[in-house]
Amino acid sequence: MRAARILAVRVQLVDPSAYTPPYDHALAAGLVRAGAEVELVTSRFVHGVRPPAEGFAVSERFYRRATAYEAGRNARRLLRAAEHVPDMLRYRSHAAAADVRHFQWLALEPLDSLLLAPDRPRVFTVHNTLRRGEGRARKLATRRLIERMDALVVHAHAGARELIEGFGADPAKVRVIPHGAFDYLTRQTREESLPEELRDVEVPVILLFGLVRPYKGADLLLEAFTGLESEAELWVVGLPHVDMTPLRAAAARARGTVRFVERYVAEAEIPAFFRRADVVVLPYRRIDQSGVLYTALAFAKALVLSDVGGFGEVGREHGAARLVPPEDPAALREALDCLLC
Repeated sequence: MRAARILAVRVQLVDPSAYTPPYDHALAAGLVRAGAEVELVTSRFVHGVRPPAEGFAVSERFYRRATAYEAGRNARRLLRAAEHVPDMLRYRSHAAAADVRHFQWLALEPLDSLLLAPDRPRVFTVHNTLRRGEGRARKLATRRLIERMDALVVHAHAGARELIEGFGADPAKVRVIPHGAFDYLTRQTREESLPEELRDVEVPVILLFGLVRPYKGADLLLEAFTGLESEAELWVVGLPHVDMTPLRAAAARARGTVRFVERYVAEAEIPAFFRRADVVVLPYRRIDQSGVLYTALAFAKALVLSDVGGFGEVGREHGAARLVPPEDPAALREALDCLLC
């Protein structure tokens, strides 16, 4: 008698804006290793080289015009907005090819909650739950979106509580799944060296890495660094999403050297920054969890974190970081001096 063939579960991971390629690719590869057939449905990544696909398909179904040529951030945003609804409607028919549709990010959530394909089940990774309560319209959009999902994934118990208590999510839908370290970054076949201007630095290095946004507290770290007693350099590395003028002015007042690398950093470059850093600091004002945190853990770096969201869980439950109160430059300075002296 012939044995029945067991078919793999077909999963579509959906990240229309290609917002987090490292996360998307790590998750897709993990699902493939678990036996799933995976398709990453996304758009062309415009900031650099996409991580390699390890056993899964990549379909660039979104924003084909917006990503077809080089454009400024604002122009690209407008083009994406114009393409978004037609692309989401086209995706509805493609969604039927999967057994599970797992949405990593949705670019226009108030609209997307109405545009989702009827096919079930639907899974949504709810990033940044603590920011979703900002404004009545955004909160209502989040409520409507989570009501239309069959499962909700968060990376911290703080995020689960916020979904249940703040947005009325059904507790039976919510799953807390630890983020996991980006350890694949430590074993890339090709690594780039540090930028030339950073290679000869001999003093300890404090690293703030990732997109520069107001909630990430670069201004708080610069205030703390200004009064630091230990000899060190501060590197602020990442693509700015803020006006950098106030940060550069604060850097000019510091006794130690502050260096800015104001651009997207490709995966092949990441190891050099983290291997060189003595301390990685995430002085965030609010957060659930952070991919930068789990990159630092992959490189076994000393960590100083604001005690917000899931950061506290990493520090208290696992002893993997020194915690400081949020928006407290004096406490941040003391923690850095303690680690560097």
